[in-house]
Amino acid sequence: MKIHIIAVGKIKDNYINNGINFYLKKLRPYCEIEIREVEEEKAPQNLSEKEKEEILRKEGERILSKIKKGSFVVSLAIEGKEIDSYKFSQFIKATFQSGYREMTFVIGGSLGLWKNIKKQSHLNLSFSKMTFPHQLMRLILLEQLYLAFDGKNHL
Repeated sequence: MKIHIIAVGKIKDNYINNGINFYLKKLRPYCEIEIREVEEEKAPQNLSEKEKEEILRKEGERILSKIKKGSFVVSLAIEGKEIDSYKFSQFIKATFQSGYREMTFVIGGSLGLWKNIKKQSHLNLSFSKMTFPHQLMRLILLEQLYLAFDGKNHL
């Protein structure tokens, strides 16, 4: 099993990096896992809709270039489907049992994700209706993946 996380931008805070490294280490006995970062566009304040869409498109094209063919793609999006931790675990298990060898989770930047990424994904998944910083979302995703693989949620 391979899991890829494609995320916009670099992690700037040590406490988030420490948490990410903690969960990457805990996950490695269960699966191959990697995080690929793509460059985040500068987003000045008071963007027009056209400027916002252009930034999302540029980031989105970078994301698309990193997605491997044949991977099951899950975009993290606030408007996506909400599931609990147990169903997340079952979803991962079912995806790999259905023949997929790789899963790719996509985390957008501060403006979100380009609409074409969401359209091309197999699933748009929401972890909450709340808004989380995109950097922190990596840590939250890794923690949920660990819970799924560790057996606490019956994977």
